[in-house]
Amino acid sequence: MKIQIEPNIHLFVDVEGVGLAPEDSVMRKKPTLILLHGGPGYDHASFKPAFSQLSDIAQIIYYDHRGHGRSDTSPISEITLDTLADDIVKLCNALGIVKPIVLGQSFGGFVAQRYIARHPEHALKVILSSTAPDFRLDKKLAMFKQLGGVEASDAAKQFWTNPSESSYRVYQKICRPFYATVIPKNKNASLRSTFKGEILFNWIHGEYQKMNLLPGLANTQCPVLVLAGKLDPVCTIDASIDIATALPQHLVQLEQFDHCGHGVWRDDPKVAFQLIRKFILEN
Repeated sequence: MKIQIEPNIHLFVDVEGVGLAPEDSVMRKKPTLILLHGGPGYDHASFKPAFSQLSDIAQIIYYDHRGHGRSDTSPISEITLDTLADDIVKLCNALGIVKPIVLGQSFGGFVAQRYIARHPEHALKVILSSTAPDFRLDKKLAMFKQLGGVEASDAAKQFWTNPSESSYRVYQKICRPFYATVIPKNKNASLRSTFKGEILFNWIHGEYQKMNLLPGLANTQCPVLVLAGKLDPVCTIDASIDIATALPQHLVQLEQFDHCGHGVWRDDPKVAFQLIRKFILEN
């Protein structure tokens, strides 16, 4: 379904699980888990079906960022971290959601970090998964070289410094296999996602170059779980450590996975979802 958040802006939203669950003589209120997908340029499809397992303890909100996927088309100039962070609040207002748990994966984690800075009192909890506070090209290239040699490092450098359809095709072929340490059971799963390359290429040329989200993390007023893979080539482990260091220490929980890449819930779903589940249920 599409939810209106501004007069001319509708976001595609999918809801899984009930918000009120019948138990004996009462209706138990579940927390709402809002999932912010990666990219930019992609959609929420990568979260399905993995996150369905949490629908017994939370109502899950999947949505496509403004201008992405099945949401309304928007001018690329509007697709900024500030706008996307504010869209979380607007979506919650439209749906009547109070104190959500917000999970951001990769680029979704950039949005979640900006959301923390701009709306520090809004969330109940935040989960930052395989993300970073800034660009860190040198760290990306070093990790791609470690995992895939000079060929992977060169392909990554070409894409991240000169993003285009042609450099992205090469990057997808040579570098993308190093995002994960576990071969997916369904090799066609990635075909479910929509992709708008112009959003990704514009982002790399523009806001990503000067992005620095660390200062805003000091505003955090809710518990934050940081999940990071030590073999992540695109949002390297040092980035998550810096995020955890910048957050108020009494609110942060950093979990590092030795043998995981970009998306620990994909590479080690048993442990990752145990941690996420525990974090959601904690008072």
